[in-house]
Amino acid sequence: MVKHIILWQLKDELTADEKVLIKSGIKEGLESLMGKIDGLVEIKVECDGLESSNADIMLYSVFENEAALKGYAVNPAHVQVADTKVRPYTKTRLCLDFEC
Repeated sequence: MVKHIILWQLKDELTADEKVLIKSGIKEGLESLMGKIDGLVEIKVECDGLESSNADIMLYSVFENEAALKGYAVNPAHVQVADTKVRPYTKTRLCLDFEC
């Protein structure tokens, strides 16, 4: 199994109300990929961090293997969500992929 963890910060110029809507859209979009991408075992988006957090959104996903993770990265369904719901609104992205 391969775990794929992403942390994003949203752009500073977004209002609090915009951030709520954007977080919801990211969560809905990414979690809707379950069952649509070969090798994707689990996907969860967390948007309600504690005040001590310095990230706005976390993606936790599990893949059967590294090849499945690579396939996810270029899968049209994933690319569509990333290009419309994530990338336009985020300023930073941290990623950690590891085998378990």
